[in-house]
Amino acid sequence: MKKSYGSILVTGATGFIGRRLTQRLLESGFSVRCMVRRSAHGVPGDVEIVQGDLLEPETLSEALAGIDTAYYLVHSMAGGRTGFERRDREAAQNFVAAADSAKVRRVIYLGGLGETGDDLSEHLKSRLAVADILKKGTFATTFLRAAVIIGAGGASFEMIRALVEHLPVMITPRWVTTRCQPIAVGDVIDYLAGCLTDERTCGKTFDIGGPDVLTYREMMERFAHIQGKNLYILPVPVLTPKLSSYWVGLITPVPPSVSMPLIEGLKNEVICRDNTIRDLIPLRLKPYDEAVRSALQGE
Repeated sequence: MKKSYGSILVTGATGFIGRRLTQRLLESGFSVRCMVRRSAHGVPGDVEIVQGDLLEPETLSEALAGIDTAYYLVHSMAGGRTGFERRDREAAQNFVAAADSAKVRRVIYLGGLGETGDDLSEHLKSRLAVADILKKGTFATTFLRAAVIIGAGGASFEMIRALVEHLPVMITPRWVTTRCQPIAVGDVIDYLAGCLTDERTCGKTFDIGGPDVLTYREMMERFAHIQGKNLYILPVPVLTPKLSSYWVGLITPVPPSVSMPLIEGLKNEVICRDNTIRDLIPLRLKPYDEAVRSALQGE
């Protein structure tokens, strides 16, 4: 049955999600091709490696040749804060043109969870814009929308960890009361892999989240409790998300080009409004505390 899917392309294969997904696909017996910009360091297993850059259209035809389904797991924030929205749009447009030319049948995209509207952060706006561009392709796009993904190496997880470990007393803006629906990285991989083999997900958009809806304050307090630390959070009304992003950038190991857009997006509530995916791909979703412990133990 799996042979009927042909070759699977994973873009962003060296990243937080891409490495884990590639390993899962290999274990499931799929033929996997990984597109990397430069080094293939970190790509697991016996896969075909093709060099390609979504901002260089001439490099994409080889990567997409003969591909049935492609996973779109890339973003441009790591390339610098200035212009990442433009780079995201340009990369998506180049990908659509190349994928249409190669007659790719399906694309599965992991983006951000969030409401539509003018008040969205630059990061969430960019994620939604990429989804809109991908949906214009001749292929069927499956769009999975996730909030905070809990797993070692993930930007959001590492920011939470650094704040808890280095700031026992934290003066924060009002974003600490914003609600979020975090999800374990293993559950994200299960959904991504599950969509590949479930044709009912073709052309659909799904919200994915764990079983807990928490404020960011609750997430940090629970993280501290799991690590046996005391944490005191003092929200103040005058500290804006943009201002707080500067001191967060100083404390955490996550590059400012990534951490600052994420922090500025914390003003937006990110919870699932539609749980249809749970009926199509039933999982035992990890609660937040269990996801944190798994991430800490599995490093």
